[in-house]
Amino acid sequence: MLLLLSDYLSQFYSGFSVFQYLTLRAILGVMTALGIALIIGPTMIRHLSFRQIGQVVRQDGPESHFSKKGTPTMGALILVAIAVSTLLWADLSNRYIWVVLIITLAFGLIGFVDDYIKLVRQDPRGLISRYKYFWQSVFGGGAAVFLYMTTTVPAETQLIVPFVKEIVIPLGGWYMLLTYLVIVGSSNAVNLTDGLDGLAIMPTVMVAAALGLFSYVGGHFEFATYLQIPFIPSAGELVVFCAAMVGAGLGFLWFNTYPAQVFMGDVGALALGAALGTVAVLVRQELVLLIMGGVFVIETLSVMIQVGSYKLRGKRVFLMAPIHHHYELKGWPEPRIIVRFWIVTVFLVLIGLATLKIR
Repeated sequence: MLLLLSDYLSQFYSGFSVFQYLTLRAILGVMTALGIALIIGPTMIRHLSFRQIGQVVRQDGPESHFSKKGTPTMGALILVAIAVSTLLWADLSNRYIWVVLIITLAFGLIGFVDDYIKLVRQDPRGLISRYKYFWQSVFGGGAAVFLYMTTTVPAETQLIVPFVKEIVIPLGGWYMLLTYLVIVGSSNAVNLTDGLDGLAIMPTVMVAAALGLFSYVGGHFEFATYLQIPFIPSAGELVVFCAAMVGAGLGFLWFNTYPAQVFMGDVGALALGAALGTVAVLVRQELVLLIMGGVFVIETLSVMIQVGSYKLRGKRVFLMAPIHHHYELKGWPEPRIIVRFWIVTVFLVLIGLATLKIR
């Protein structure tokens, strides 16, 4: 929006042309989203607290979580900050921007319905799982089909294998299945991780920042050629969206850090996970997302192992799943679990970034 305005004003004063620089708009995107979150946050907390719209705690969860009952859930704050910042600073003629923004808000809507049922109707079960997965499939599958039908260069549908520059796998129609799995899988993985104060949001911020770097170099012909990664002409603009995610996430963390004043809820977790998956697909780094988002992967696998083991053997592998609850029941203080998972994410993100050069 402001890009169009600055383009018009540059006819009268050349100084406005500075807003054409992608790096500047990314910085402004971070600052705008962070500012929105910090300014709106306290008002939303007071409003939700006054209306007594707060977290419903599962009765079979760790006892330490019982004191968190009633804590406001306002993941919508993140979505508002991301959407406003992106609309202000991104090039709105870029189809990738609209795809990732629509997917983020669509999955946020699914999460909103789930949170509404839990918080307003006081039904801890939330949205029935099959309905949730149905709508996730509709939006994720719709995005997959749209992206496949609108591809402009072969690189958009090729699978890139990290660390091995010689292997490029043309996916053809299988691209749609991979895109669907990455978007829906990433959405649910982040949602499963959102169980402790700040546990999910900081890894999301770090992965978003790394994907922003992939977007920038992947959308720049010279950088992409030098690093031997796919050149995706429209990908560069995604750095503005990723920057908005970083700013909004940090603004939310201001209130979500231990002990949390607010929780993310499904509205934030489902949306952010879908956003990460969509960006990874667009910049052709699905396998790198698997590495950098290793904490999300581990959390998801712990649930799958726990359920599978109980159904097949009648025994549990972990004291409780997802795995962060396992460590809680082993006696680890909540801040220790959170920070150690953050450290693991830093390490995994660095490995992911290393794939840019080690190929």
